[in-house]
Amino acid sequence: MLADKNIVLGVTGGISVYKMCTVVRLLKKAGAHVRVVMTQSATEFVTPLTFSTLSEEEVIVSLWPKDKHSSTDLGVKHIDLGLWAHAMLVAPATANTIAHLAHGYAEDIISSTVLALRCPLIVAPAMDVDMWENDATQQNVSILKGRGIFIIPPESGELASGLVGAGRLPEPDTIVDYVDDVLEKTPCDLSGKKILVTAGPTHEPIDPVRFIGNRSSGKMGFALATAASLRGADVTLISGPVSLGTPKNVKRIDVETAEQMHNAVLDHFEKTDILIMAAAVADYTPVEVAEHKIKKLGSHAHGISVELRSTSDILHIVAEKKSKQIVVGFALETTNELEHAKQKLEKKNLDMIVLNSTNDKGAAFGTETNVVTIIQKDGTATKLPKKPKFDVAMEILNYLLKLK
Repeated sequence: MLADKNIVLGVTGGISVYKMCTVVRLLKKAGAHVRVVMTQSATEFVTPLTFSTLSEEEVIVSLWPKDKHSSTDLGVKHIDLGLWAHAMLVAPATANTIAHLAHGYAEDIISSTVLALRCPLIVAPAMDVDMWENDATQQNVSILKGRGIFIIPPESGELASGLVGAGRLPEPDTIVDYVDDVLEKTPCDLSGKKILVTAGPTHEPIDPVRFIGNRSSGKMGFALATAASLRGADVTLISGPVSLGTPKNVKRIDVETAEQMHNAVLDHFEKTDILIMAAAVADYTPVEVAEHKIKKLGSHAHGISVELRSTSDILHIVAEKKSKQIVVGFALETTNELEHAKQKLEKKNLDMIVLNSTNDKGAAFGTETNVVTIIQKDGTATKLPKKPKFDVAMEILNYLLKLK
């Protein structure tokens, strides 16, 4: 996958910078075109001349042109690189750089290029074990993962400080293999397609402070939106209340109730090529919502009753309206899983349905992995092994492409 691909390599100031010389050679040997950008601190370990010689390209260290009076170099190389690249690799990525990327700083050539990027970003953290395990670093890494950024896990072993633990930059061949794998996972085979994804739970209010909801984290829907965007689709994500960051290059619409999600889906469905309903939409909502908080009526109160009514069946409604659109549903089942999912597929006139079962280990709410069964319109069912939700999303998109 690396042949004729454009790779931007962002090198930051860590002791393992020397490994990146071999990474450049391996990328070039595989047929990739490599442009190196460096932080100033990285030049304290390896000179730009070394990387320029290995990559056969100019190495950029500063955002600013060398000749400040030049009319040809306008200091927008980070924009050019963001458009040129098929993938960007930041390695080694220091704790400082990871913090900058997580919080959107653009004070050097690497962080500025990342903000201008239109392709997959791969980050390889490398630092001492205590810095890696620090809550701040782990939270920043989680933020990046939530945006669909690929993280190469650091290895454990003896570190430059003499301590032993996680924080070692993987060996060059491992890094290059990872980049190759990311490129294989993210072909632009959905370019030109408009994909609408729903994600997360809905909250149906009982009073101003209470609601009926469910345990959906939204992670599967967000993984689908991320994966579709990386594969070139124009993605709109309609999300219920979740605590996840918006995936890069994805238009996000936040809703709270089933009715709001219903309206948002209908507003966008006509111009959509593919609808993926991964949201856990409430089946019932209170008939009346109290204007003020419902107070407990003394210590011996026997409780209250809340009358519920059915919410709109979004899948059924849009499936009746579809013309050229592909409509995919999700089914979360606890008993007779396959039978119930197939009934939903047929009853709601879906093109495909993805079955989740609470009985599968690794498929619970809020997990980073999932176990799904993909059921096609002819009833063919394929159960996938437990995988990270991003990889599951990629598999779902692969099956979608077969429907065309």
